[in-house]
Amino acid sequence: MTLTAPAPSRSTRTGLYVLVVLTIGAYLPSPLLPGYQHDFGFGDLSMTLIYATFALVSAPALLLLGPATDVVGPRSVLRASLIAGAVASLLFALASGPLWLVAGRAAQGIALGTATGAASVLISQNARERGALLASTAFVAGTAAGPIVGGVLAEHAPAPFVLPFLLHLAALGYGWSRVSSLPTSAPSGRWRPTRPRIPAGMRSVFGVSAATGFLAWTVVGLFLSLIPSLLDRAGHTDLAVSGSVLGAVLICSVLTQPLVSRWGAHRAQLHGLCALLVSLVLLALAGGGSALVTLVAAVTAGAGHGLAYGGAAAAVERTAPPAQRGAITGALYLAFYLGAGCPAIAVGLIALGAPLGTATSWVAVAAAGLVLLTLLVAKSLAPGRSARHHQRDASGRSTTHFTSAERGGGRRPGARPRRERGASAARPVLRRRAPRTGAGGRPGAGGAAPVQRHRGPGDAAAHRARRGGVAG
Repeated sequence: MTLTAPAPSRSTRTGLYVLVVLTIGAYLPSPLLPGYQHDFGFGDLSMTLIYATFALVSAPALLLLGPATDVVGPRSVLRASLIAGAVASLLFALASGPLWLVAGRAAQGIALGTATGAASVLISQNARERGALLASTAFVAGTAAGPIVGGVLAEHAPAPFVLPFLLHLAALGYGWSRVSSLPTSAPSGRWRPTRPRIPAGMRSVFGVSAATGFLAWTVVGLFLSLIPSLLDRAGHTDLAVSGSVLGAVLICSVLTQPLVSRWGAHRAQLHGLCALLVSLVLLALAGGGSALVTLVAAVTAGAGHGLAYGGAAAAVERTAPPAQRGAITGALYLAFYLGAGCPAIAVGLIALGAPLGTATSWVAVAAAGLVLLTLLVAKSLAPGRSARHHQRDASGRSTTHFTSAERGGGRRPGARPRRERGASAARPVLRRRAPRTGAGGRPGAGGAAPVQRHRGPGDAAAHRARRGGVAG
C-alpha cells in the first residue's frame, strides 16, 4: 500500500539527515585510531587496513545495492542502512581487540554504501535544481563533523571510546523515525545485482568525473587516515587538535562547494584538481613532520576537494537519465570510496619497510602525478571548446581552420568548377575591405560608401558565397 507522500522539503531533509549521520559515524573513529593502536598493540599496516576496510566494503555495497533504490524505493534501503550503522556503533563501543574494529568498519561501509545512492536519489527527486550540491555538501559535512566530534569527546569527555558511539546510536534512532514516515514504494521490477551501465552519451562526462572524484577522495583519505598518527609521532597528542585538523579539511570543502553552481561543474573540477596538486606537493615535502605545513596542506586539500568532488557529482547528476540515476550515482560513489581507501592501504604496505612519513611522501608524489594527468585530460575535454573555436573562425579572426566551402572557394552541389568562374572568383574573402563608417558608426553615414567590385557573374556568385560563409 502506498502512503501519502510527505512534503518534498521534509523528504529532502530526511535524506540529508541520514546522509550526515551515517558519514559522522563512519569518520568518528579517525582521531581515535592512535589510541586504539596503543591499547591493542597493532602495527601501522593493521591500522591502515582498519581504516581502509570501510572503503573496501562500501564499494561492493554500492554495486550490489545501488540499483535497489530504483526498484524498491529509498525508504526500505535507508532503513537497512540505519540498522547496519547501529551494528557498527555497537561493535566500536564494545571493542576489545582489532577484529572488533575491522568488523565495525565493515558494518560502517555497508551502512553508508547502502544509503548513499538512496539518499542522493531522495534528495534529487525533491530538490532537482540543487540536489547534487545538497547531497555532496551533506556527505562532506558529516565527514567533517565525525573527526571533530570524536576528537573533542575523546579528549574532554569520559569514556572516550564508548560515549561517541552511544551518542551516535541515539542519532540513528531519530533517523529511523524520520525514515519510517517516508512513503512506501511499490516494487517496480525485480532487483538483482548488476554491473553499472553508463549510457554512451555520458561516458566521457562520467569518466572524467569519476577520475576527479577518485583523486579528490584520495587526497582526503591520506589526511583522514594518516594525519592523526603523524601528528601523534610529532609530539601533538591532543586528540581534539587532531580531530580539528581533520575537520578543517572537510570544512574547507563544504565552504567551497557553493562555488560549483556559480562556476559550472567542469570549471570547478579543473580548479579543484589544481588545488589538490598543490596540497599533495606540500604533503610530500613535509611528510607530516611539520604541523604548520600539514595544516596548510590540509586547508588547500579541503578547498580542492570541495570543488573537484562537488563538480564531479554535479556533472553526473545533470546528465544521468532519471530511471538510472540510482545505479549511476552508486557507480560514481564507488570511485569516491575506492579513492578514500586505496591510498591508506598503499601507505601501510610501504610502511612495512620504510618510516610512515616516508611512505606518506611516496604515495603523495604518486597521487600528484595522477592528478596532473587527470587535469590535462579534463582540460582537453572542456565542453564547448570546439564550438567556441569554430565561432572564432567564422568571425574572420582566424584563418587556419576555414574549410574551402567557408572561404567561398569550395565546390557546392551544382557549383561550377573554379576554372569556369574566372580568376577573380578565387580571390580570398578574408582580405575583403571593411566598410567605412561615418558619424553615428553607420556604414556610409557621412563618409564614403564601401567599395564593392563585381567584375562579372562569377564575382557575384563568389560575393554571395562570402556573405553566406561569414554569416554561418
